[in-house]
Amino acid sequence: RDSAIFTTKRLIIRDAQGLTGKKTEIYSLPYKSIDMWSTENAGTFDMDAEVELWTRAGHIKIKLNRKIDVRQIDSLIAHCVLGS
Repeated sequence: RDSAIFTTKRLIIRDAQGLTGKKTEIYSLPYKSIDMWSTENAGTFDMDAEVELWTRAGHIKIKLNRKIDVRQIDSLIAHCVLGS
């Protein structure tokens, strides 16, 4: 129900709420507001990869499917935040 879209300029997060998921919040987070981030790939017993972001607005945790290459997400964030 929840989803996250990584673009070249910002991260867009859709947060479905309630039992039916009809109520949704959309967050648009420009990469320049990210102060720190952490990535964790899926392991043997841990089924999901994770991205954690610390921003001026607070802390965000995004769970990724095990099939997602977390290092590509890490590279995208580094390129956009650090400008390298």
